[in-house]
Amino acid sequence: MERQYPSAALERAVGEFAKLPGIGRKTALRLVLHMLSRPQEEVECFGRVFSTLKQDIRYCRVCHNISDSDVCEICSSPGRDSLTLCVVENVQDVLAIENTMQYRGLYHVLGGVISPVDGIGPQDLQIDSLVRRVSEEGIREVILALSPTMEGDTTNFYISRRLNGKGVRISVIARGVTVGNNLEYADEVSLGRSIVDRTPFI
Repeated sequence: MERQYPSAALERAVGEFAKLPGIGRKTALRLVLHMLSRPQEEVECFGRVFSTLKQDIRYCRVCHNISDSDVCEICSSPGRDSLTLCVVENVQDVLAIENTMQYRGLYHVLGGVISPVDGIGPQDLQIDSLVRRVSEEGIREVILALSPTMEGDTTNFYISRRLNGKGVRISVIARGVTVGNNLEYADEVSLGRSIVDRTPFI
């Protein structure tokens, strides 16, 4: 196959950037050319940050959010409501909800949603640890803040069944978030109101 660019090194760099979600080859080329215009030490620093990312990133042993330590800042904060637990699909959802500044409880990151089509079952998610937290930490309310998709609703139902009889209130975010959308793409006002106006899960 004939090269698109005059340099094999440029071709490889564009190819790597284009692997990122939402980045096409035109955008990838623009990013690579921008890096070429920067000082050598800046490019080397950029490379070092990403080459050590996997080794440097840790996950909170309590909620499974990204952290710099064994327990994340949210879980260890005395100012949070330790009796309310917001269940989310991924780290992006934690960031999205935190940006609304409408929620002061704790989180539990599942690491995905139940999706038989993709081969993801309950055993592949952090559901067992969620059930343990509810039992051991005296949680009074669990807010199911999963994306309003078929997979999200299936996961909500499964979790509600697992928590049945635990004496915990189970609520779900209001449908201010458009059905079928991921939480990370919801605007902060709509997402914030959906948390505040949460309703009991039936």
